[in-house]
Amino acid sequence: MTQNTTHPSSPDAVESTPAAGKKENDFAKLGLSGAVLRAVDDEGYHTATPIQAQAIPPVLAGDDIMGCAQTGTGKTAAFALPTLHRLMDGAPQPRDNTRGKGKGAKGGHHGPARKIRCLVLAPTRELAAQIRESFNVYGRHTGLRHSVIFGGVGQNPQVKALRAGVDILVATPGRLLDLMNQGHVNLSGVEVLILDEADQMLDMGFLPDLRRIIAAVPKKRQTLMFSATMPDEIRKLADRWLNKPKTVEVARVSSPAKRVEQSVYHVEKRLKPQLLAHYLTSTPRERTLVFARTKHGADKIVKMLSKSGLTAAAIHGNKSQNARTRALDAFKSNRPPVLVATDIAARGLDIDSVSHVINFELPETPEVYVHRIGRTGRAGAEGCAISFCSGDERPKLKAIERLTRRQIAVLDDHPEYKALPKIETGGGDNRPPRAPKKGAPDRRRSRNGAKAGAGKAGAGKRKRPAGAKSSGGGHSNSSAAGSQSASNTSRPKKASGSTTGAKVTDTPKPNTELRRQKRRSTAIGR
Repeated sequence: MTQNTTHPSSPDAVESTPAAGKKENDFAKLGLSGAVLRAVDDEGYHTATPIQAQAIPPVLAGDDIMGCAQTGTGKTAAFALPTLHRLMDGAPQPRDNTRGKGKGAKGGHHGPARKIRCLVLAPTRELAAQIRESFNVYGRHTGLRHSVIFGGVGQNPQVKALRAGVDILVATPGRLLDLMNQGHVNLSGVEVLILDEADQMLDMGFLPDLRRIIAAVPKKRQTLMFSATMPDEIRKLADRWLNKPKTVEVARVSSPAKRVEQSVYHVEKRLKPQLLAHYLTSTPRERTLVFARTKHGADKIVKMLSKSGLTAAAIHGNKSQNARTRALDAFKSNRPPVLVATDIAARGLDIDSVSHVINFELPETPEVYVHRIGRTGRAGAEGCAISFCSGDERPKLKAIERLTRRQIAVLDDHPEYKALPKIETGGGDNRPPRAPKKGAPDRRRSRNGAKAGAGKAGAGKRKRPAGAKSSGGGHSNSSAAGSQSASNTSRPKKASGSTTGAKVTDTPKPNTELRRQKRRSTAIGR
């Protein structure tokens, strides 16, 4: 895994990097046990990242942690390695993980099982699966058992694993609460509680579930909370759930990796599909991650690329877990080399060699932009982040530039590129866009003119509705909306009769025929 390789873009990387030629393992200096160090050596890791160097010692000491770190900083290993070390200190005692007795009872279980000693909560299935894999890799020599539970798949295999007993349980809040309500999970033995991507769990509406889960965990515990951002709500929850926590903060969310080249195309929304297809076919690249704002938008992009002869896969919340797993596995093997994802589905994805990140649509919040482009430029590699910005997304681009404190370079080297004016026209009335200088003033004139004409014609209709019906002589009236133009046309032609004889002789015939058609259409309408 790449999570615990050195992250040169982090400000503290030099402090945790050994001198040239020095073979001593940083993790050995941090005080980790031999079994954990063996697994780290097996993976070929020797240098701790800043978040690992700062977080591991206080976790080993039993302190609560409030960590602020974005994706790609080695955060998972920062809590997995010391947690494995701590759980090894006490031999696992056989304990029943369920509350029922007998085969027919809810959560029924025959025989003792290990109690759940560590609970890790994550917002998405993919992130939960990756965290569990990290515990599997780093804990291979510890003898500790671990499992993962999440929605989108059948619960029977998960219940079976719980009955067999686990030391470390990684879960998404929704599925965990379901199994708790069914009596399949007992959290009374939890010693370490880990909340990963806490801000994302709040954004996804998991706060009520988190409160119920934490209420079932012993108050005497160690709590580790990690978040990519630190809004006031997260700080308040940390004050409530953590006990005198140590704060660890590296790689602020406003600091994208320095090796990621950022650029933007100003392009009309309707031209984005053509620009994406052209960019993907004309740009040398490896794996490319395309971000869409919605699930429907992600599927639409995949279909559009397919029509252009490009193969892509999509992952989002509406996909089954099996479909998402297949898409990720195929993307990791570069078949296909393009993955379209929503922000929630892609949160915490750990995929090597993503050379390009494309923001097909800019995110609602600038912090999410930093999360997105953090999928490339990992472990010292160079990356490229491209954004497609339409006129209505200009404020979002400005917010991103304010957060990152840098101006994103503008590109115009593709045929589908179309620059937009600095000042956008239109009033957000969902009308088709008009050319600059022909916006609101022109529409106001046309509206005023229509209202004036309608008022004159409408006055005649309101004054003589019965007369037109009884006498049949209401040829100057207009009963349909479209007849306003005809009434307006007849007036200037009467006035023009004094100018040229040709117009006087020609105009009565079409006007007479038009009036006949109007009377016939009015009669049919009635």
